[in-house]
Amino acid sequence: MAEIVAGYARCSTNEKKQDIDRQVRELKRRGAQKIYLEYEHGDSKVKPQLESFFTEAIGGETTLITLEVSRLSRSVQQLCEIIERVRKAQIRLEIVDSITVDCRKNEIDPMTKAFLQISGVFAELELSMTRERIKNGVENARAKGKRLGRPPLTREQIPDIFFRHYPQYVAGKLNKTELARVCGIGSRTTLRKYLQIVAGAEF
Repeated sequence: MAEIVAGYARCSTNEKKQDIDRQVRELKRRGAQKIYLEYEHGDSKVKPQLESFFTEAIGGETTLITLEVSRLSRSVQQLCEIIERVRKAQIRLEIVDSITVDCRKNEIDPMTKAFLQISGVFAELELSMTRERIKNGVENARAKGKRLGRPPLTREQIPDIFFRHYPQYVAGKLNKTELARVCGIGSRTTLRKYLQIVAGAEF
């Protein structure tokens, strides 16, 4: 039977979309016929797309390609669990320009397993250092009196269409759902903010 080649691309929800697009292009170039796109942190315990891959993988025939160890996991413990799943599923795992683990005969070379675990250690260390840098940056910004996060919404930023229909809401001719619909407001949170700013109304 022909080999089934799947690709696995992952980026955190706060990373730029261009990064996962780059992964997809490279995976296709490497022969991936189907690509699983994951939007989760590397150390997330639940990765739905990776779970889907293992559910659909055919033992002895499937190869999974990913670009870096850190795309699979930034946790050494989780990486070891994934390696064991690769062995049990009897599939081939290829980490581009790094290492290939062929478990289609339900075997794994001890040196290969050790190499992956060491790579996982560095991925986990990198994640810890990144988090520490972010934490220090936030603390420094707060110490300097900088306001973090999005700037507060002001009355001037509320669209004119809201003010046109707001009197009907005050008069009881529109309820909150209808007000949101005629104003084109798709979020109840946004509507609540508008009401609070304009009239101090509670949702």
